[in-house]
Amino acid sequence: MNAKLETGATTRPVTRQTFDDVLVPTYAPAAMVPVRAAGLDLWDQNGKHYLDFTSGIAVSSLGHCNPTLVAALTAQLNNVWHLGNGYTNEPVLRLALALTEATFADRAFFCNSGAEANEGALKLARKYAHTKFGPHKSRIISCLSSFHGRTLFTVSVGGQPKYTEGFEPLPQEINHIPYNDIEAARAAIGDDVCAVIVEPIQGEGGVIPGDPAFLKELRALCDKTGALLIFDEVQSGVGRTGALYAYMDKGVTPDILTSAKALGNGYPIGAMLTTHEIAAHFGVGSHGTTYGGNPLAATVALNVIETINQPAFLARVKEASDKIFANLRKLAADYPQVFGEVRGSGLLIGLPVAEAFKGRAKDITKACEALGLMLLIAGTDVVRFAPALIVSDEQIAEADRILRVAVDGMLNAAPAK
Repeated sequence: MNAKLETGATTRPVTRQTFDDVLVPTYAPAAMVPVRAAGLDLWDQNGKHYLDFTSGIAVSSLGHCNPTLVAALTAQLNNVWHLGNGYTNEPVLRLALALTEATFADRAFFCNSGAEANEGALKLARKYAHTKFGPHKSRIISCLSSFHGRTLFTVSVGGQPKYTEGFEPLPQEINHIPYNDIEAARAAIGDDVCAVIVEPIQGEGGVIPGDPAFLKELRALCDKTGALLIFDEVQSGVGRTGALYAYMDKGVTPDILTSAKALGNGYPIGAMLTTHEIAAHFGVGSHGTTYGGNPLAATVALNVIETINQPAFLARVKEASDKIFANLRKLAADYPQVFGEVRGSGLLIGLPVAEAFKGRAKDITKACEALGLMLLIAGTDVVRFAPALIVSDEQIAEADRILRVAVDGMLNAAPAK
């Protein structure tokens, strides 16, 4: 008998130190360990309460332990958990219908994450171009400071060298242009390009909205050259901007759209959406994934889509966004030495720091966390807000109060110059 299997690991006490002892150190998590949550409320091992304005990096958009999703998942748990991809299932069929009826797409492919969705989209684009035009049409255009996942392919397509250092040699035929730079796009997108991939709002790159004119020019250039336009809506999708998907407010329709994060509200699922013509180039056996279309994940995602894709719900997202933007503009005006001009869309919001606080966005989020408010960063110079879409006016006001207390504390603690 293996002694390691008799350690009682399911019940023994664990702490933040356990992470350092037994997990691969790819993350540097906070000192506190969350153990319970509901809505936007969260409690750690010591019983301390936090107001969560991260939603798991724009994932838990209907809040933690959402009762509707809990009930739907519990019911499915008593039916069927998993089937090999030699079979389909009712939840995934309903989810595919819901997504294709709500978007430009005719076809859906399901996987486990945003990285997988983007990997599939990029593979499909190359397959489409190779079949339709020939092997010379293989180049991919992406944007600097973009983020498309952590596989070797997607991290190479993402325009952030810090994520590729040490992993060379990287996949080839990938070029990057500045975001929102129309002239750079015109210079880069030629007849050898098979795909242009872009976030309608750059998330990890600093919460920077895409200029509609830039996105429209990408569409025109793709039409001219026969390239496919891929919108990475992993972070911006599923109601985050106040539309089901951000492309709906940009006046630009992509050829392929990728979705994940909020699609499963914390249950791992990703989706790639496209048209009949393009999907036909992924024949039987050309692509796949073991867990894609899992009935548990599909059940959760279907209920997420049905809840969020309602006019009243999306209108409330925009209303909440207006309130947070107003608060942050007032905050920046009151603390010009700390913050710059707020930016973003819907409930994906970035607050850049001022010159004197360059590189200190994480210090601000740590100060807020100590006071019970969980926030994100987008790089070292931007504080990112991505609360659940069900955030209340009272919670918006409380977040503003805590943020101000945290900033006051940092300024009062700063040494005199």
